[in-house]
Parts: sequence; structure tokens; C-alpha cells
Amino acid sequence: MCYISCMVSRKEDFVTGEYYHLYNRGNSKQLIFLDDQDRKRFTQLLYLCNSDKSFNFRDDIIEKGIDTFDFERGKQIVSVGAWVLMPNHFHFYVSPRGGLGETSGLAYYLGKVCSSYSMYFNKKHERTGTLFEGPFKSTHIEDDNQAKYLFSYIHLNPVKLIDSKWRENGIKDYKKALKFLDSYQWSSHHEYRGKKRPENKIISSKDFPDYFSDSKVFDEEIFDWLTFKEN
Repeated sequence: MCYISCMVSRKEDFVTGEYYHLYNRGNSKQLIFLDDQDRKRFTQLLYLCNSDKSFNFRDDIIEKGIDTFDFERGKQIVSVGAWVLMPNHFHFYVSPRGGLGETSGLAYYLGKVCSSYSMYFNKKHERTGTLFEGPFKSTHIEDDNQAKYLFSYIHLNPVKLIDSKWRENGIKDYKKALKFLDSYQWSSHHEYRGKKRPENKIISSKDFPDYFSDSKVFDEEIFDWLTFKEN
């Protein structure tokens, strides 16, 4: 039995109510998601670990036969505005809620997610050693332009899976790219397009500036960045 209460040591002083881009990748750029079961488990942990209490996945979810997103987490410690999973890395747009004393809610949250997932991944794939490339990286989001760009950057990341050079060379087939984004399950793209699914509970959009009043505005923003070309 292993209850998750891991911390990640950070030098940064994260401020409650401020916004941050968090990201990390596999050690030596290795894959951290090998199949949809892996991606599903990580997505479940994004929801479950956003809590000030410990949990045990087998005892609290599997043995009780409940849907992960029906688990009563209690008090949330961060607000998640956007997320995406890629084969060997992830990106989150988050804001700490406070309430953990001197403990950084962001570090505590990512510590729980990454520690729990690493134990699951190593056991399932019969491996040992470090899964992630050290502590997560972070960027403080300081203005609206930076924030709006980050939303699009996170949600457009999966396009690299079908066109790895699209940012450098431009998109060859816009319809194909948009169709792929609509079919890619492992990001918050669906929430902002108004699709109803259990993973919506990961997102706390009310805690972020209302840049996208409806799905049409969000689609327009995504399309603008998808078609943007530097002079």
C-alpha cells in the first residue's frame, strides 16, 4: 500500500493567484506514455492529485468500483486552466490556490502527480529508475498576450504528431490539423470547444481570465495561431 504525499523541492516562490506554465519531459527524452492506458492514468491523476489529502488509487478507486472523476477530492490546491499530454512530455497552465501554509501548492500538486504516475509506469512496464527529467520547469505568465499565446501553444502541441515541422514550415492541410485536434483526447481542447466529458472536472476555467467567451471565439484564436506565419 502506497499513499502519495511526495513533495518536489523548488527554488521558485510561486504566488497564489498568479499564473504559471509548467512542463516536464521523460528522462533523456524517453517516452512517458506508451499507450492510452498510460495516458488515461495520468489524466486521472491530474484530477485526483488536486487535493490537500492523500489517496490510494487501488483502495479508493478500483476496489470501490467508482469512476475516478466521481471521487470526492476535498479542497483543491491549484486551478488548472489548460493541459496537454505528448508522447514524452506534458504542459500545464495553472495557478496556486494557497491554503498550504508555506508549501507551494504547485510543487505539492506536481509532486503527487509525477510520483504516483512514476510508480504506476515502472510497475506496469517492469522498469526501474527515474522517469522524468528532474524537477518540472516553470514560467511565470505576466500579461494577457503571453497567457493567450500559451492557451493556443498548449492546445496546438498535438499537431506536431502529424506534422513535426508545421511551426517552421507552416500548415499544409488546415482541415486535417483541425480534425486531428478534435480527435485527440489528451488535452483540454475539448473543454474549450464545449464538449461534455468527465475530464472537464480537471479544469477550473472560472479562475482564469475569460479570454474565450464561447467555443467560436476559442476556435478563432486557435485558427489564427495555426495559420500565423512570421515575416
